[in-house]
Amino acid sequence: MSVEQPIGERVVAGHARRPGAVTLEGRFAVVEKFDPARHGAAFWAGVEGRDSLWTYMGNGPFDGEAAFMAWLESRVEVADPYAYAVVDRRTGAAVGTVSLMETRPAMRVIEMGSIVYAPALQRTPAATEAQYLAAAYVFDTLGYRRYEWKCNALNAPSRRAALRLGFTFEGVFRQHMIVKERNRDTAWFSMLDSEWPARKRAFERWLDPSNFDADGRQRVGLGNFMHVG
Repeated sequence: MSVEQPIGERVVAGHARRPGAVTLEGRFAVVEKFDPARHGAAFWAGVEGRDSLWTYMGNGPFDGEAAFMAWLESRVEVADPYAYAVVDRRTGAAVGTVSLMETRPAMRVIEMGSIVYAPALQRTPAATEAQYLAAAYVFDTLGYRRYEWKCNALNAPSRRAALRLGFTFEGVFRQHMIVKERNRDTAWFSMLDSEWPARKRAFERWLDPSNFDADGRQRVGLGNFMHVG
C-alpha cells in the first residue's frame, strides 16, 4: 500500500544569471563594479584608521594603503564574491563596498555580503538606496528566488540592518566558521522572490523625495513602510 507523502511545490525550471559589471543608478548612490584604480584611493581615505569596520570581516584592518589596495586587487580578480563600489552621487567618491556572493544559479540563491561602509556612508539615504538597488538587480534582473544575508551572530548592527532592510531572521548556525582564529556563530537571514514586491514598494516609498525634509532627514522610517505591506 502506497503512503502519500508531502512534497514541496513545483518550481519552474531555469537558472538565474550570475552578477556582472553593471551600473545601478539611484538618486543618492551608484552601485558599480569595483575598480581599484577608480575607487580605491577615495575608499581608503574614507576608512583609514577606522579599525572597527573590520572586526567582523575576514580581512583587515590593513597596515597602510598598499596592503589595502592589494586586498582590493585580489577581490576584483574573482567572480564570487563579485565586488561592487558604492559611490556617493553628491561627491562622486566611493564610500563603500558590497558583494554578491555564494552564488548558486541553478538553485537561484545568492547572498549580499562583504559589506564595508565608510562613516560618510553610514546611516545615510545612499546606504539604504545601495541595498535597494542591489536587491532589485538580484530579483528583477538576475532572476533569483532567495536572497541571503549572513553575519557574525555577535554583529548587532548587521543583524539590525538585515531586519530593517526587510530580511527575515532564520536562525543561528553554531560554530559555523573560524575567522581570524576566533569562533563565528553565523546568523542567517533571507528575502524571497515572493516577498520582494512588497519590500520593493516599501523601499520606493521610503526613497520618495516627499519622505525627506529640506535638510534631507527622513520623515518616516523604512521599518514603518516594511510593515505596511
